[in-house]
Amino acid sequence: MIDLLFWPFMATLVISSIHVYLGLHVVIRGVIFVDLALAQMAAVGATVGFLLGLEPGTIPAYLTALAFTLLGAVLFTFTRDRKTGIPQEAIIGITYVVAAAVMVLLLSKAPEGGEHIKALMVGSILFVTPKMVAATFMLFAAIGVILFLLRHKFLEVSKSYHDPEQMGQNRRWDFLFYLLFGLVVTSAVQIVGILLVFSYLIVPAVAAMLFYQTWRSRLVFGWLFSVVVSLLGMALSIWMDIPTGAAIVATFGGLLVLCAAGRLVLGGGVAG
Repeated sequence: MIDLLFWPFMATLVISSIHVYLGLHVVIRGVIFVDLALAQMAAVGATVGFLLGLEPGTIPAYLTALAFTLLGAVLFTFTRDRKTGIPQEAIIGITYVVAAAVMVLLLSKAPEGGEHIKALMVGSILFVTPKMVAATFMLFAAIGVILFLLRHKFLEVSKSYHDPEQMGQNRRWDFLFYLLFGLVVTSAVQIVGILLVFSYLIVPAVAAMLFYQTWRSRLVFGWLFSVVVSLLGMALSIWMDIPTGAAIVATFGGLLVLCAAGRLVLGGGVAG
């Protein structure tokens, strides 16, 4: 059983390594569901590839999913205009709902359409291969280098995300951020599904912000949180013989509740 879970656990480590960082940016920006919307766009692209007969896990299938994700990245970059008075979260929510509906419509007449939807939602992490983990690691490592080199600029953009005066000046950096974000989400959705992508991005960031103030402390806590949840979720799935992806998502929720309770007991955040 340990052999069965080794590569899935390695996959969660690779995904956590960059998702926690991006999640902190998303929470600071206040666009919580942007990752869910981009993940859904990636799912639509994957569905189009599926209907075209492209083999899942191949480069053509990945590029098809990526094209739809980047379309979402462009949309979210250039709809951030406070002059209209329309919150960007409204655009993000509409994008998610429409993309989800389009995916259902595309698969409504397709054989095994229900199984495809299920795979996109909760993933098939138990069937991840060493090749998939290695390819994802190399991609995330390259993106991680770019994020590290431009970390100060991206943090500046996120902190001033709702400042109308900075909006135009930061648009190109905003687009680059969403471009990198889209690459990460597209790769992760194919391994763990939409629900886990959202969980790994948002829940560790929220849990870390309950206790810590500094960026570094939040990153470290978020990484540790993700590792613990991954181990507990996989152990729970084996013990109860339930789907691994759903078990990890539920564990994320349960541990976040415990963190919130701990925050209430402490009566304040932890310095650092």
